[in-house]
Amino acid sequence: MPGGRVEGGAWDFVTTRFIDVLERLELEFPEQRTLLEHESPFQLLVAVILSAQTTDEQVNRVLPDLFERYPGPDELAEADLSDVEGIIRSTGYFRSKAKNIVAAARAIRDRFDGIVPGTMEELVTIPGAGRKSAGVVLHHIFGVPAIIVDTHFGRVSRRLGFAAARDPAVLEREIAAILDPEEWGRASMLLNYHGRRTCTARKPSCDSCRLLDICPRVDV
Repeated sequence: MPGGRVEGGAWDFVTTRFIDVLERLELEFPEQRTLLEHESPFQLLVAVILSAQTTDEQVNRVLPDLFERYPGPDELAEADLSDVEGIIRSTGYFRSKAKNIVAAARAIRDRFDGIVPGTMEELVTIPGAGRKSAGVVLHHIFGVPAIIVDTHFGRVSRRLGFAAARDPAVLEREIAAILDPEEWGRASMLLNYHGRRTCTARKPSCDSCRLLDICPRVDV
């Protein structure tokens, strides 16, 4: 994960404005838990891998059946691929996702002694787990500072003028230069929630937005 913010005049102003945004949004979203259902670090990792190109709601629909049959890495590592595909079919891209989560289970079983690792460097070596997936696990399981760049976070960051990049890795560095690491997780979840409820992609609800008076309203 990139280092903390760069201090100095203009950046301090932007940081202060960002903290103002977070404080306002926290009034609306006092709890910033993940929306993916899970009972273990492994189950959260599997859920976030499945969440690519679909909704959390859709993922949550298939998780009970999946985890009833394959609750941990030992079970999923030995799963029949066609059975896994059938369970997760409705999440889209089910063939590649099935391969990824079975391979992820094997990696955790064989390389990490059955325990989900707690560093970005290790997590991104697991099949299907990019920086976003790793960030979700680091923040929600291990309490490690992480910027979780998903579609909602990227859109809201750009509309508020905190970032310009569309490439997730570049956008992550832009935000890291503004906020101290202890704010990364909070910012990730609050902007995500705001993007889901109010600052939506096609028709943002600007009239009911608690950020309207400080929003540049850049349509990006």
